[in-house]
Amino acid sequence: MNAIDRLLRAAKISEIEQLTGLAETAAVVGDITRFVHALQRERGASSIYLGSGGLRFTRQRHQRIADSLQAETTLRQRLEEWATPNEADRISHRLAGARLLTRVAAVWQGLDALPGIRLDIDAQRLTADDAVRLFNRLISNLLSVIFEAANTASDAEITRVLVCLFHFIQGKELAGQERACGAFGFTSGAFDEAHRQTMRQLIDAQHRCFETFAEFASADLISCWRHELDQPIHAAIVRLRELATLDAPLPDDHDDPGEQWYAIATQRIDAMKRIEDRLVEELQHSCRERIAQTERDLENASGLQDALNGERWVAPVNLLMSAPEADQASSLGALTANAMDSRFSRSLIELVQLQNARLQQISDELESTRRTLRDRKRIDRAKGLLMTHQQLSEDEAYRLLRKTAMDQSKPLIEVAQNVIDLVEMLSSK
Repeated sequence: MNAIDRLLRAAKISEIEQLTGLAETAAVVGDITRFVHALQRERGASSIYLGSGGLRFTRQRHQRIADSLQAETTLRQRLEEWATPNEADRISHRLAGARLLTRVAAVWQGLDALPGIRLDIDAQRLTADDAVRLFNRLISNLLSVIFEAANTASDAEITRVLVCLFHFIQGKELAGQERACGAFGFTSGAFDEAHRQTMRQLIDAQHRCFETFAEFASADLISCWRHELDQPIHAAIVRLRELATLDAPLPDDHDDPGEQWYAIATQRIDAMKRIEDRLVEELQHSCRERIAQTERDLENASGLQDALNGERWVAPVNLLMSAPEADQASSLGALTANAMDSRFSRSLIELVQLQNARLQQISDELESTRRTLRDRKRIDRAKGLLMTHQQLSEDEAYRLLRKTAMDQSKPLIEVAQNVIDLVEMLSSK
């Protein structure tokens, strides 16, 4: 066997190792999607429970917790294998990469924190927004494992499926956040501006995720997705979204609107889960098929050098280095178009990274909006207390807060909170 044959065989063996590691990661991805789905349902039920002051959804929430615990047990067993590698697992762990394993460690830390979060929700020591934020953090870490899996893929077909799955599950997670936000607003009987703005941004972000999914999805999956969009449930979602996002009081002719919203949004998300499951199956099937094909290539020693000359990355170089004959001119144009203008000529991972950064920016913007509105409410409350206790006008109360803040070199919100704390302390005495 000459040097070229040895190098080509080594390349195929390396490719099989990489694909095997990716197939193991694909199995973890399936467990992650099932656990995320259970957490999403638990998050929505917790929002209704907290929004109703603990009066509603107690039994449903306990059932959702039981579902989450069952899915968590399966995921922990899978991740435990990664946490305690043996000699046989060394290759797959090396191929997993430091970033992927670090993401898994962050997931593990989030799993350990879940029991405490649930106890705080039981005792209503958390607001609905705080609970959603804590669930979001864990789910974000879980999704980042899928993102890092996409970042390790080198096969074009597997990468395509991972891109579809990542964007679809991101869109589904945003739909889950919308369900939780809507459940709280409808259960409490009103949406303030912060929650209306949150709903609008979550809806827009979902559209962007699903557009990217549709760009790279197979025709069969696109057909399934369009079929789901044509279902009557989506018209009901649109009507309830309008009620949640319009700057107007909610109508009082709905019985248990929070539970109605939760049921309709859950039906929509459960339909998404079916498509998500098909994407996971497609990912695992692609891994198996690619491994089998590479093993067949490895056995075909005589075909290795033929395959070398047929590599797609070689052809454009050959064509550009030699002038084509007349009957090759059209094929040159077609090949150049395929090489330069294909939708896969863009870096798929770069696209995923861009989308991930965009979603993170949206999350940051949502938090900034909520913080600004909360600060404004506290300043307004401090002004009201000064107007009541010091007989000041609104302008006088605001000027006093600002002057105090400047004199003490403190933020205005800190001075306002000090006023609120002082009045509450005096009132309690």
